[in-house]
Amino acid sequence: MKSHFDILSLILILYIISLTSCLNAQSTQGHNQDQWIDLFNGVDLTDWTVKIHHHDVGINYGETFRVIDSMIAVRYDQYEGDFNNQFAHLYYDVPFSYYKLQMDYRFVGELHPGAPSYTILNSGVMFHSQDPRTMPVNQDWPISVEMQFLGGLGDGKARPTGNMCSPGTEVIYEGRMDPRHCISSSSDTYDGDQWVHAELIVYGDSLIQHLINGDTVLQYTQPQIGGGVANNYLPEQKVDGKLLTDGFIALQSEGQPIDFKNIRLLNLKGCMDPEAKNFEAYYIKSDQSSCKY
Repeated sequence: MKSHFDILSLILILYIISLTSCLNAQSTQGHNQDQWIDLFNGVDLTDWTVKIHHHDVGINYGETFRVIDSMIAVRYDQYEGDFNNQFAHLYYDVPFSYYKLQMDYRFVGELHPGAPSYTILNSGVMFHSQDPRTMPVNQDWPISVEMQFLGGLGDGKARPTGNMCSPGTEVIYEGRMDPRHCISSSSDTYDGDQWVHAELIVYGDSLIQHLINGDTVLQYTQPQIGGGVANNYLPEQKVDGKLLTDGFIALQSEGQPIDFKNIRLLNLKGCMDPEAKNFEAYYIKSDQSSCKY
């Protein structure tokens, strides 16, 4: 017959095994929870850098990008004179390669005088972009890929959003290199100042998907440097045929006021070793150098 001490020891061992299993289950469950990053703090433009055509990097001319009611707002009320092709982009300071990016946007107000007519209710988010610090003062567009946002013109005609445009880049669409600067999505048309939810899924230099209000509206592959549209860049920045595996993310300004909110990102590249402290089950691209033990 076991002694009283042996029974207590057995109970203690069983308790420890049970507790360890529970903690391990909790740990595994925690690793499976998506860790989204808020790119915008809702207060100021910390971690973001402005580059505007005709201005040095870091100069936020006319407070083009500003924070209003916890949103990143694009405005032109402090511009002197007309638009003067002052195309602008607000870059998040960290580049990414494999990720999901989400945001909500809405068009507001009127097109600023002098802005090109095609920019009415037109904006977007650039990705796989060159570093804004590599752009000369008079480079108009970053070499990048754009998820273009368009608003309906209220005329009953289709005007999809979540399209792809390609300043200084090209993509493979439906199995071949598509020569068009912009490729339309299959989205609905959204009139007025309603909020639209946009999501971008980026798998390095392979698959890119555009989603609008939860629906996949466009996909393509192999984003790469090439084509035209971007002007006055440094020659070494445009190596045609180079696949774009990563780059910067930037909100766009083309003369149309717009608001952005709920800007967040899920990084899909990281430590994929289950033994590491920072392992995440949802990663799809391994970065062994980031593992912590």
